[in-house]
Amino acid sequence: MRKYILPVSLVILVIGLASWGAKGHRAVATIAEKHLSANTSKVVAYYLKGESMTDASSWADEIRGDQKYRKTFSWHFLNLPLGLSRDQFVEAVGKQDKDNIYTAILKAEANLKDQGLTTDQKNEALKFLIHLVGDAHQPMHVSRAEDKGGNDIQVRYDNNGTNLHSLWDSKMIDHEGLNNVEMAQKYDWANVAQIKKWQNDSPMQWLWESYQISSELYADIKPGETIDEDYYKKSIAVIHLRIEQAGIRLAGELNKLLENEHVNITDVRLAPPTQADKLEVKGREVKLEDVKSQTGKEVSVKGKVFTIKDIGSMVLVNLGAAYPEQLLTIALKGKAKDLAAQIDGKVIRVEGTVIDYKGKPEIIIVDPARITIMK
Repeated sequence: MRKYILPVSLVILVIGLASWGAKGHRAVATIAEKHLSANTSKVVAYYLKGESMTDASSWADEIRGDQKYRKTFSWHFLNLPLGLSRDQFVEAVGKQDKDNIYTAILKAEANLKDQGLTTDQKNEALKFLIHLVGDAHQPMHVSRAEDKGGNDIQVRYDNNGTNLHSLWDSKMIDHEGLNNVEMAQKYDWANVAQIKKWQNDSPMQWLWESYQISSELYADIKPGETIDEDYYKKSIAVIHLRIEQAGIRLAGELNKLLENEHVNITDVRLAPPTQADKLEVKGREVKLEDVKSQTGKEVSVKGKVFTIKDIGSMVLVNLGAAYPEQLLTIALKGKAKDLAAQIDGKVIRVEGTVIDYKGKPEIIIVDPARITIMK
């Protein structure tokens, strides 16, 4: 088989342009999964062949070094001059002579609606859409060509050299110290009215918002500047908003595209676990009394349900003892809330990432498949 190797300079550029970083993209997908309708969630699982949206969220970045996908390099961004009005912006996007993030989003959505495409083609279109909606909300992906979207603007942050693009896609997110599940929990604040408003906005509006923000970022920064705490506090709030908007809007697009589609979810065939997979699962298993020490880790844990409380946005399930002496709280959200009546008083196995909530371990569950009722 013939192998293709990208020039080192191009590989570096590809890496440098990856928006949000894996953590941010996973947070976008995690938020989106919570806002899918039941049928849309089923169709998404079918087209992703059992892979979660969260795990698929960075695929479009991961394959950019593959010769087969080199044409997709320009799909992740828009290069435009500063100072455009809304009408000028729309006109400039429409006049671009190569594919960009706007045309790529429209193409992915059209492919998801095309009944003539294969499941594999739908799989690819869906993975691109999951990723590109996130890209569209990263301000530095709608910016100037001359500095490669801020990659050539050097700054200092956390006592290290970086650049304006990396600052926004990962450095400030890393500084906050949350994993994608914690990000989704903290960022996902929108009420029903706000969700409806955002989901009525078009992809062009998403990009216009990013253009407006990046224009301000260019004005606020000087090459070589040291980023201080005030800049971080102001900027992390914007990052929260853009990741939340991306997740809400991604869910909205998928609900519009797939809500009325019908698939047989039993057609999804997951590959049998390898020996390595089995060892990995075994390694994740922890005792209920030890789960507090596993913050930030993916675990499998078993325990008896003692108390359940529905607080509207979620159902809180306490394992090991009744509140407030519980050893672990399971927060059921979305479709997983329907499990509450089935697990009361039962011994269950839970798989998920442990977070710390006010000094107590907690696992957030959206996918009902992450909980097993033990016999």
